[in-house]
Amino acid sequence: MDWLHVLMPVSGALIFWPGLVVLGFGVGMIGGFFGMGGGWMVTPGLNILGFPMAFAIGTDIAQMSGPSLVSTLRHGKFGNVDYQLGLTMVVGTVGGLEVGARMIMWLERIGQIDLYVRSAYLVLLTLIAWLVFADISKKRRKEREALASGRKLDALATGIEWHKTLHKINIPPVVHFKRAGVRCSIWLPIAVSFFTGWLAGVLGIGGGLVRMPALIYLIGCPTHIAVGTDLFEIVISGLYGTASYSYKGRTELLAALIMLIGASIGAQIGSIATKYVKGYGIRIFFGFAVVGCGVSILLKIAAAAVPSLRNILDTCAAVLILGLVSALSLYILTKFVMGVREERAQRKQPLVHV
Repeated sequence: MDWLHVLMPVSGALIFWPGLVVLGFGVGMIGGFFGMGGGWMVTPGLNILGFPMAFAIGTDIAQMSGPSLVSTLRHGKFGNVDYQLGLTMVVGTVGGLEVGARMIMWLERIGQIDLYVRSAYLVLLTLIAWLVFADISKKRRKEREALASGRKLDALATGIEWHKTLHKINIPPVVHFKRAGVRCSIWLPIAVSFFTGWLAGVLGIGGGLVRMPALIYLIGCPTHIAVGTDLFEIVISGLYGTASYSYKGRTELLAALIMLIGASIGAQIGSIATKYVKGYGIRIFFGFAVVGCGVSILLKIAAAAVPSLRNILDTCAAVLILGLVSALSLYILTKFVMGVREERAQRKQPLVHV
């Protein structure tokens, strides 16, 4: 079945192209839904499909701008994008991304790129999963306490409220981001974006895996605004990252184009689906997605450590990551279809005149 594989012209890797199509469509939909460009699943997914790690990172960054742009336009129509905040964060992102890209070139030269990047991914995913589920647990406890005392909890309240402490750091200039409803020192979003930009350069995740939670927990954005603003920032940082990695010869544009075909369609569906799922519903499924992605990376690390089980563990990792993308895509697609049907049914209901 040689026709199912395509030789990549730059890296020389022989890749199962239907896997690229599934990955592209799925992460486009997931990225539009979670507001992260889907890159946090693309880099390990590409690596599992056969790309060397540096090429997986560069190709991931190259493909994420297209679906993120489509998703941003959709979220912009719903009023979910704070353009002022997004442009402010670009300042830190570009600097952090270049520092991260240079670190990857150094790790590749010393032959330690796979071990370090996979290990960093695993640590990061573990921390993010803990953060999400700890927040959900605290929010539910607050809801129970509010119900017991006969009061109503603020709809925008979160479990973890680190942003309230950080907003007290009033290093000038202090800026009011109106769409997000946030007033803070301009250095807070710049510092957050520098760190997430560095992660984008090192892990090829567009920074979104950390930036979306950071916008919520560190800057104080409502979930839907964090999703749209993150995607807007990804478009700009992704274009810069693509140029940087292409100059370094670590971008496989053919693979990026194959993925973009499906990703652009999936991104529109994912963006619209956020209308029909509550903020904490998005966070819960984001947490499960992070856990699944972490397990797939753990299998890949185990495969490298135990050569006798390499084929079995590599296959399990590939099945898990593609299965996870498919399952999440199916969930989002289901919510999209149900929401559209309910909306149409409401429109058809006759108006009652009093």
